[in-house]
Amino acid sequence: MASYSSTKAMAGSVVGEPVVPGERVTVLTIDGGGVRGLIPGTILAFLEAKLQELDGPEARLADYFDCIAGTSTGGLITAMLTTPGEDKRPLFAAGDINRFYFENCPRIFPQNRNAIAAAMSAMRKPRYNGKFLRSKIRSMLGETRVRDTMTNASSPPSTSSCSSPSSSPPTTCAKTMPQKNALLSDVCIATSAAPTYLPAHYFQTQDATGKPREYNLIDGGVAANNPTMVAMTTITKKMLAKDKDELYPVKPEDCRKFLVLSIGTGSTSNQGLYTASQCSKWGVIRWLRNNGMAPIIDIFMAASSDLVDIHAAVMFQSLHSDRDYLRIQDNSLRGAAATVDAATPENMRELVAVGERMLAQRVSRANVETGRYEPVAGEGSIAQALAGFARQLVEERKARLARRAAAACASGSRCSSTVKTY
Repeated sequence: MASYSSTKAMAGSVVGEPVVPGERVTVLTIDGGGVRGLIPGTILAFLEAKLQELDGPEARLADYFDCIAGTSTGGLITAMLTTPGEDKRPLFAAGDINRFYFENCPRIFPQNRNAIAAAMSAMRKPRYNGKFLRSKIRSMLGETRVRDTMTNASSPPSTSSCSSPSSSPPTTCAKTMPQKNALLSDVCIATSAAPTYLPAHYFQTQDATGKPREYNLIDGGVAANNPTMVAMTTITKKMLAKDKDELYPVKPEDCRKFLVLSIGTGSTSNQGLYTASQCSKWGVIRWLRNNGMAPIIDIFMAASSDLVDIHAAVMFQSLHSDRDYLRIQDNSLRGAAATVDAATPENMRELVAVGERMLAQRVSRANVETGRYEPVAGEGSIAQALAGFARQLVEERKARLARRAAAACASGSRCSSTVKTY
C-alpha cells in the first residue's frame, strides 16, 4: 500500500471582485489517468452531494456546468455525467462513478501474473487489447452522439498522424458541423487510447454532403492531459464569435467571469521520482517500462497537467479573479497508486482513500517560480472550498432560471411565480 507524506489540493487565492450570479460561464475539467479516475470520482461524488443538500436529491453535475471536459479516463467520466438516459436525465450520478470503476477496471486492465511475459509482449503490441473497454463503452453509450449530451461535453483525443485545422478531433462544433458529431463512444475510446497501453482508434463521420471524414486518434493525454485550457479556449472562441445560441450572454471582455473547477488524478511530480543521473543511462526499453511504470508516458501526462495548471493560475491572477479557479490535485503518489493500470482491489481502495484525504487537505496553489504547491493563507480545506463552490453553482443556476422566467413573462408567455428546477 502506498504512503503519502504531503497530499495537497490546489486552488486560486481569494482575490477579485464579486461577480453577478447568472453571468458566469461554469466549467468542470477532469484529467486523464486510467484507474486513477477513482480520485476525481470520489471528489465529484462529494460535490454532487453538496449540490443535493442545497438544491434537492435530483440535482446532477450536468445541471450546473456549461461545459464539462475530460481527457482519457476523465473523458469517460465526462460521458457518464452528460449522457442522457431514458428519462432524459444523466445516465450516471456522480456517486455511481467509483462503482463503475470497481466493477470494470479489473477487466479493462487485467493483471498479468507473469511480469516477464507481459513485458516482452508490451514490446510488440499494446499492453491491453482494449476489447472489453470498447465493448463496455459502446453498450453503455449506445447511439448517443456528441451533440446529444446534456451540457457541452468535450473529451479531447489527439490525432495519431499529421493533421490540419480541418481534421481536428470531433469534440467541438458538433451542433453546427455534422462531421464533428461523432458517436460519443468513439470519442471516449479514442481519448482513452494511451500509447503502449491501449490501441489507437479509427472511425468515420460524414459532413453535410455525406462525404466521409476520417479520424485516426490516440489518447488526448499526450497533448492535453489537463483539458482546462482546451475547454476555456473553445468557450472563448464562441464568445468571440458571439454565438448567443451556445453561450449565456458573456462578452469577450468579461472572460474573467469564468468559474472553473479542475480535478486531477494525481501524479508523482513532487517526489523527484526520476533523476537526471538515472535517466541518462536509459535506453528505449527503460523509458517505456521501468519498475512497473512507463516513465515517458508519465512525464508527458504530468508535464501537460502541471503546465496547464500554471498557465490557468497566472491567467486568473492577471484577471484578479483567483477565487474563480479551483484546482484539486495530489502530487505525491507512490508505488502502485502512481500507475494508470494497477486495477487490484487493494490499489483501487487506496485511490479512493487518496481522494478522501485530499478533501481534508488545505487549499493550495502553484508557485509559478518553483512549480511547487503552497497552502493559501486564510483558506480552509478542499471540502470547505467545494461546499462554497456548490453554493456558487446553485446561485448561478437559480439566477439564470429566474432571468428566463422574467423574460418569458415580458414576452407575453405564460409565467409562474415558481421556477422549475429540473
